Amino acid sequence: MSVHGASAQEMFSGTKEVADTHKFNEDNLYQWMTQNVEGFEGPMDVRQFKGGQSNPTFKLITPKKAYVMRRKPPGKLLPSAHAVDREFRVINALYPLGFPVARPYGLCEDESVVGTMFYVMDNVDGRILWDGTLPDYEPAERRAIYEAKVKTFADLHNVDWKAAGLEGFGKEGDYVARQIHRWTKQYVASETTTIPEMNKLIDWLPKNIPAGETTTIVHGDYRLDNMILHPTEPKVIAVLDWELSTLGDPLADFTYHLMNWVMPSSDSRGALANIEDLNAYGIPTMEEYIDMYCAHRGLNGMPDVHYYFAYNGFRLAGIVQGIVGRVRDGTASNANAAQMAERVPLLAKFAYGEAQKAGLAD
Repeated sequence: MSVHGASAQEMFSGTKEVADTHKFNEDNLYQWMTQNVEGFEGPMDVRQFKGGQSNPTFKLITPKKAYVMRRKPPGKLLPSAHAVDREFRVINALYPLGFPVARPYGLCEDESVVGTMFYVMDNVDGRILWDGTLPDYEPAERRAIYEAKVKTFADLHNVDWKAAGLEGFGKEGDYVARQIHRWTKQYVASETTTIPEMNKLIDWLPKNIPAGETTTIVHGDYRLDNMILHPTEPKVIAVLDWELSTLGDPLADFTYHLMNWVMPSSDSRGALANIEDLNAYGIPTMEEYIDMYCAHRGLNGMPDVHYYFAYNGFRLAGIVQGIVGRVRDGTASNANAAQMAERVPLLAKFAYGEAQKAGLAD
């Protein structure tokens, strides 16, 4: 399904003129680049990427090569949001290991340069695909892309984060318990109507966390449009958008990604749940995809997938209810507030249904 006749690919791809609200002193940036980026030579032209990032992202074009700058947005922000310094830290740790991320050049914490903190990395040329159903590809190509995607995800979870210098990047252990506590608090603070399923989940989820939780680097929002594929091969050459990355439970990270197989989607990015015969279409079934991930990680299956779906549905309901609450309190203006409010009970019902499959008795 497309939005107003434009495909997701057309809507989000490429660059545009820098938006008025995101303009900054380009001369200052040029000076910083000259002093801090090895091999930098001007002149430099600045463009803004169109895609939906919460951190404004710019393409810096010079005669010899292009760079990417990600910066905190201007204005008053939530204290932990838009942490470009954390993004830079994880990319800087992963790049020397050969994990596919763009080469990082430097972080600038001096806000006098462009007005907010920013970092600069390589511009990686390749394909960013916005629709997970891959409508423009043949079945064999689709399968190869999904195989590359799941292998890269497993590779991330296999990284020895201590050896990579990421101690202190997040708390070790009890990730799911802490997340449940956090989103319960957020949900209760911003509740607008009583949703019985949410109240039952608030009680059941913390008491039934699966045993044996491990700690790895987690991405937080791993999906097709957060990666760059090789121009012609089914190969991930850069994983993007690390702002939600931390240390956490890899199965929570993986099953959040897996929601693509079970959650219907109404937007233009395509839902796998809407495809009747995934095998014929070339995309692995959810069971196959789980098996591939487990094989790359040396895991013996994933028995707790329904618990994790319940947890992820609950977490999303908490996030969306938080937005509804901020609109109610007048701290956020959102034209889609009513639509957001409708999503919460749907997510709650989904999460509750998954919890029942995981053993929640009425």
